[in-house]
This record gives sequence, structure tokens and C-alpha cells, in this order.
Amino acid sequence: MQFQGQILKMVSYDAKPIQYYLNLSADLIHMNELFGKELSIRHIGFQCVHCGEDKPIYRMGFCKSCFFESPYASDTIIRPELSTAHLGVAERDLDVEKEIQLQPHTVYLAYTGDVKVGVTRNTQIPTRWIDQGATFALPIARTENRYEAGMIEVALKEHLPDKTNWKKMLQDDFEGEMDLADFQQKIKQYFPEDFQQFYSEGEDLWKFDYPFEKPQKVTSFTLDKKPEFTGRLTGIKGQYLSFEGGDFINVRGHEGYVVELSVKN
Repeated sequence: MQFQGQILKMVSYDAKPIQYYLNLSADLIHMNELFGKELSIRHIGFQCVHCGEDKPIYRMGFCKSCFFESPYASDTIIRPELSTAHLGVAERDLDVEKEIQLQPHTVYLAYTGDVKVGVTRNTQIPTRWIDQGATFALPIARTENRYEAGMIEVALKEHLPDKTNWKKMLQDDFEGEMDLADFQQKIKQYFPEDFQQFYSEGEDLWKFDYPFEKPQKVTSFTLDKKPEFTGRLTGIKGQYLSFEGGDFINVRGHEGYVVELSVKN
């Protein structure tokens, strides 16, 4: 089998185990069916996720000019506390920013090798947690917009991380149940007073089952340094494809790359 197209982040469905589909120019390839098979990936070009042009990808699937101009790559995507749409103030495009920012958000705790705090739109639950490779996730606040969630996260990240350590996530082999509700009680004192009305207790704990086993070693590669790669697919966690011998590639980190993918038995 051979495929060609622009890489977008994998589509996932919460099942036991999670089901993954590689998105190559909207051609969805069921990756769980390819475990044990030899995959060859060859980088042949770029396609910016915004303008569609064959320009080197700068960050997040965008070419450099689009990264600094598109409202879908604005600072508020990474730092929600900078949101101003609720004030009617535009950063790059107010209509787009209202669409993204003026909707319900959730502040959560997740275990990805460490317990971390994060923010996501409600429409991205549970996809956001699966993309991060979270084993467990627990909502701790429900807000009306992105700014409110961002301000809560700012207060809490002074006491725990807000980013996933990808190596810890891939090397983690935690077994049993993670009591994130107990952790929530321990950090409750740091919840900002001005946003207490959004605090939420008694939420259901989410647990995820990945088609993945902890490798003996973890070596990440990119298509910039290794434009051609061949390896036997052994599993997936987060947005990482795992290959025999401990080689990993972050699919989401290659959004906008155009590749040829060949599959052998």
C-alpha cells in the first residue's frame, strides 16, 4: 500500500484501546491495523495548513508568514490568559477569535508522567487529553470563555507544570488508579479567589487505554533530520508513532509536511 499527502494531526477515538487514524490530505488511514507492519516515510515537500503553499513549516503547521498573521496561530492559542475577545478587542481577527474564545472551556488536571494543569475547549474533550498522551484526566473548573480558564491556569501553574514532558509520557508505565481528586484537594488553596464560581468538584475521572507498551529506550526523530525513515510500527501514544527499537515520530509536530507513506507486511 502506498499513500501520499499533507500530514495533519491523527484523528483518535476513545476506545479500548484508543483507535488512531493518520490524516494524509483528508485520507484517513487506520493505524491500529498497521501494527507489526513495516512503514516507510519519505518527506517530499510542504503544504502550509493555512495558505496551502509549499513553504517550509515554521511552527504548528504554518509557514513563517502565516504563523505571525493567522488568527489560528495567535498568542492566545498557547496562552489563553491573553484572550481579549470577551472585551470585544481583536488580536488578529475578532470574528475568528470570538469563535474560539467565547465558548465554554475546561481547566483540568492530567497525568502524563507527571500531574499537569491545562485548558481546553469543551468541544475538544477527550481529544485534547488523548493528543497529550494522558493516562488520566480530571476536570476541575468549567468556565464560560477562554480568558477565565486561562487566568485559572496561570494561578495553578505556579505550583505544578502546564506542559507535557514527552519523554516521561512515553517512558511512563504507571499501573493502578491515579487519585487526581485527592491532588485537586491539595491544590485547591491555590485556586484564584476571583474565579471561585467556576471551581468544580466531583467530576468523573477519565482513564485512557493506549495501543502502546513502554519501550526500553526512546529516540525521537524529525523528517528535517531524517527525510527518509523505515521501521516496524509497534504502537501509538499521544500523537507519537512508536517503532521497533525505540524510534518515535511526533505526528502533530509534522503538520504541514507532505510525505509518501509505503506499507509492507
